Amino acid sequence: MVIIMTSKDAKAVEKPAVKKKDEEAPAEKPAVATAAPVQATPAPATPAPQAQATAPVPEYRKPREMKWAVAHVYASKNDTIITVTDISGAETIAKASGGMMVKSDREEGKPYAAIQAASKVVNEIKNRGINGLHIMIRAPGGHGVKTPGAGAQAVVRSIARMGIRIGKIEDVTPTPTDTTKRPGGNRGRRV
Repeated sequence: MVIIMTSKDAKAVEKPAVKKKDEEAPAEKPAVATAAPVQATPAPATPAPQAQATAPVPEYRKPREMKWAVAHVYASKNDTIITVTDISGAETIAKASGGMMVKSDREEGKPYAAIQAASKVVNEIKNRGINGLHIMIRAPGGHGVKTPGAGAQAVVRSIARMGIRIGKIEDVTPTPTDTTKRPGGNRGRRV
């Protein structure tokens, strides 16, 4: 028997001595025992490529099936109204407004009321299984203000944070090429 020490795994491996046909086998000498066995410092843990167990490759989960709807957000200075319809716009799925969420009239157009209205709408559409929204933002337009109110941005941010995938965000404010006469007359509104 021959004892071979390998540096990779630092273990003693016994292998039988190979006898050649031409040589005569000399009498085996007994192995000399030492007083204290010498322990080799273990090498850094680098597993052999053959002995490494391959971890099972995880199957990729199927992409979830998207059900889309359209959120029509009317954001003026005084109120924010959210109406969620199907893609065609014919069937209303959920609706809420800033006035439904707060008590005072002056709070209806604020971002807080818009966030509360958006959370109500999102809970309703999640119950219906809708997980994606296209958002159409509208300001009063016409001969009125053409920029959306403070609630529009709050609605988009709160919908995104509630786990709904947002498809496209579009401004659908009606802007006239040639407008009708603005109310107030020649000298303006007299208060």
